[in-house]
Amino acid sequence: MEAGGGQSGSRRHGSLLLYSSLVLNALLLAHHFLSPPQLGAAGVDGGGLSWALQAAREAEAVAATDCSGHGRVFLDGIIGEDGRPGCECNRCFGGPDCSLRTPNCTADADCADPMFLEPYWMRHAAGSAVVVPGWHRLSYFATDGQFQSVELEKHIRRLHRAVGNAIVDGKHVVFGTGSMKLINALVYALSQDGSTAASPPAGVVATAPYYPAYRRQTMMFDGREYKWEGTTARWVNVSRNASSSTFIEFVASPNNPDSLLRKPVLGGASSKAIVDHTYYWPHFTHIPAPADEDVMLFSASKLSGHAGSRFGWALIRDETVAKRANYYLQESSLGESRDTQLRMLRIIKVILANLRGKEDIFAFGHQVMRTRWRRLNAVMSKSRRISLQKIPSHQYCNYFNRTREPSPGVSTSTPRSKMCIRDSYNALLKANIITHSGVGSEASRRHTRVSLVKSQDDFDVLLERLTHLVHTEKLGTLHAPSSTSSA
Repeated sequence: MEAGGGQSGSRRHGSLLLYSSLVLNALLLAHHFLSPPQLGAAGVDGGGLSWALQAAREAEAVAATDCSGHGRVFLDGIIGEDGRPGCECNRCFGGPDCSLRTPNCTADADCADPMFLEPYWMRHAAGSAVVVPGWHRLSYFATDGQFQSVELEKHIRRLHRAVGNAIVDGKHVVFGTGSMKLINALVYALSQDGSTAASPPAGVVATAPYYPAYRRQTMMFDGREYKWEGTTARWVNVSRNASSSTFIEFVASPNNPDSLLRKPVLGGASSKAIVDHTYYWPHFTHIPAPADEDVMLFSASKLSGHAGSRFGWALIRDETVAKRANYYLQESSLGESRDTQLRMLRIIKVILANLRGKEDIFAFGHQVMRTRWRRLNAVMSKSRRISLQKIPSHQYCNYFNRTREPSPGVSTSTPRSKMCIRDSYNALLKANIITHSGVGSEASRRHTRVSLVKSQDDFDVLLERLTHLVHTEKLGTLHAPSSTSSA
């Protein structure tokens, strides 16, 4: 009895000590994490923040500034009389707080500036924020003496695998300043080396309507190795016959400006393709299968809306082609901004963390674009002269595991009558709507492109102008017929 009672008492004593230890640790942790920060003489945050504290406060103060929902304040904005950056207003709005609406404002629907994703990133300000010290990546080089972030490349591969829009196994990843810089880098990489005078330059072509930058970029650097040769229609028979001509074909899928999924037109061993998948993401199109072309082009501007970060990448199967593209980029800029690479790493981490959840960026983007497409169709369906590009109403998407409604980032129009449309761009310009003429894509003047990916304010003004246009058309006061498209 005594022995048994002694052991029982020891156990009770040990349990009491363990319990007391746990309570003490809990109190210490609570004090550490829950107590308000105490600033010392050096201004060091008791919670652990020191040099980052001032930067965080400045960013929070700017983000909290009210611009009536029609503008934003930025850290690098113009400093006003009060010593602080002021509101930068959306188009058609003005005043110190952007609350004044500009009467009879012209709708600018030209540039495909992807501001429709801004509300998503405002909701994810905390997760997507990056604080960078002044000593961050001072060197020309990034990880392991390279110009590219190893971690960013890993996360790009993870993203493609998770979304299912591209095969990354067996591919080399090459970074560029958006897709713009990669356009000519890839043409250079695929062209003949031009080491001998007998080597004819490669002909760079695209199928109309195409993204005008393909032509502009190529013609800017026309030379011994490659030159712009126009549309594929001129060269189909030549490329399929065993000739000495080499062709580099740009293929956008989905296409800009008609949103159709495309494949290369030219055939034969002498033809190479650069497939631009900038819009091949679930918020713009259905994903029937992962793309697996030899050279594929992507951009952050349409993935996440971060057009201002100027970041893009190419997936390249052939190692020699990838090395030549990298050589072009290193010689022109020594790689892409290390600050941009850090920001895009954070952005892609946020996207990956929310895939197929309540805060999925692709579900959010699809909802916005689908709603805009519906509203635009509702207005345009009442017009006798204007019609939109016909897009299948429902297509199965492997990412969403269901059929999805159209939510195009780019599309083009089909005139209702061959006699009613001559110059769509000028007709819409007279109605105070700025668009992108089809002439630049080597399409007819009867077609024009209208951007749908801009801010909500831009889209609302666009709908106002189009509604007024259709109304005046019904009243018989429209003298210049027009056609429109969406982008």
